[in-house]
Amino acid sequence: MEQAVPQRATDQSERRPHPDLVYGINEVPPLPQTLFAALQHMLAMFVAIITPPLIIANALGLPADDTRYIVSMSLVMSGIASFIQTRRLGPVGSGLLSVQGTSFNFLGPIIASGLALKQAAMPTEDLLGTLFGTMLVAALTMVVLSRCLHLVSRIITPLVTGIVVLLIGLTLIKVGLISMGGGYGALADGSFASHSNLFLSLLVLGLIVLLQRSHNPWLRLSAIMIAMLVGYGVALLMGKVQAPVLSGPLLMIPAPLRYGLGFDWQLFVPLAIIFVVTALEAIGDMTATSDVSGEPVSGPIYMSRIKGGVLADGCNSMLAALFSTFPMSTFSQNNGVIQLTGVASRHVGLFIAAMLALLGLFPAVASLVQQIPEPVLGGATIVMFGTIAAAGVRIISREELDRRALMILAVSLAMGLGVAQVPEVLQHLPELARSVLSYGVATGGLTAILLNLLLPKRAGAQA
Repeated sequence: MEQAVPQRATDQSERRPHPDLVYGINEVPPLPQTLFAALQHMLAMFVAIITPPLIIANALGLPADDTRYIVSMSLVMSGIASFIQTRRLGPVGSGLLSVQGTSFNFLGPIIASGLALKQAAMPTEDLLGTLFGTMLVAALTMVVLSRCLHLVSRIITPLVTGIVVLLIGLTLIKVGLISMGGGYGALADGSFASHSNLFLSLLVLGLIVLLQRSHNPWLRLSAIMIAMLVGYGVALLMGKVQAPVLSGPLLMIPAPLRYGLGFDWQLFVPLAIIFVVTALEAIGDMTATSDVSGEPVSGPIYMSRIKGGVLADGCNSMLAALFSTFPMSTFSQNNGVIQLTGVASRHVGLFIAAMLALLGLFPAVASLVQQIPEPVLGGATIVMFGTIAAAGVRIISREELDRRALMILAVSLAMGLGVAQVPEVLQHLPELARSVLSYGVATGGLTAILLNLLLPKRAGAQA
């Protein structure tokens, strides 16, 4: 989903009263208001939590039992991660109403690496163990960054961050289009881009656009959820949805290291780069949350929260890998819920966490989610991925685009998108370098970092 962007805050260390705020972060609203606000947050993030594991599972052709478990754990871990982030356990967590869920940022390299391992005839259990083990190690990048944010910001500037976010969105659009056409399964059986598939995906896409134009803020907030429900209903009438088989246990018990742990250097490098960018996006998200909550956006209290929030992002992603699901990140769309409800209370975050964890513990929820047709999923994800790209453009636009910045932008995009479209250009490089650089986000991100370091800023330079 759309990510907020890092912003330079003014020197403002005092709490400021917010004109639209009803309950501050440490106040406890009455139970009805608490439940209403928690439900709105949950609805705003539910689709974004279940979509990444569904896309990855469909792309890798995972068995139904594995898909069900991973989707369930995405919900459970999102609940636990939101609890840690809002409750703040020691130095871990921001202590704000800042909720977390499964991140879209990592889809590209995870799918590409998973398909490569699958082509190498690696068994499904070992494949998943390798993916989760590599994520566990790569998440340490964010843990380390949380301790030295002041140094990293000099290297990973908003321009670099914007380029990487833009590349993430642009490279994911291909995944969204494949889902719109019916998914990888449709590519194999010849039904890809059939009239019925395109009708469903365009119906969902059109509904999202129409609802986003509504003057009702609740309709805009729930646009993706409503559009997918309508698409699901139409698919049901068209005979494209099979009745879910609700077999197995009534409760999905989390099993640490269900698939074991492995490691792949070729996947580690792009994941580490994306974790760095995700950390900087988290700073922007939490800065926005502090602002709408009437809390400091600079000074020691603010910095303590930012460091704790980024540390929680890293620790929660490691915890997610241990329980066999994908990395967690801070969600920014929930800041809109705070503005709409006027409720910034951390107490609400505990209810959100409980709702998500409880939903994940019941396999029936994951079974129903698995029945969402690929075209319905594609119609929604193409909007989400386009929004990520647009967020990258917004970050870049806040920088002064002088000749130096334009050169960094041009070369980084050319390298990232070029390699993503024509990976054969790397065929004569050593295997490790070829595997790492074949991810467009990694190539473009590394190019942006290197050029940002090598091309010095000149005082008084003209665009």
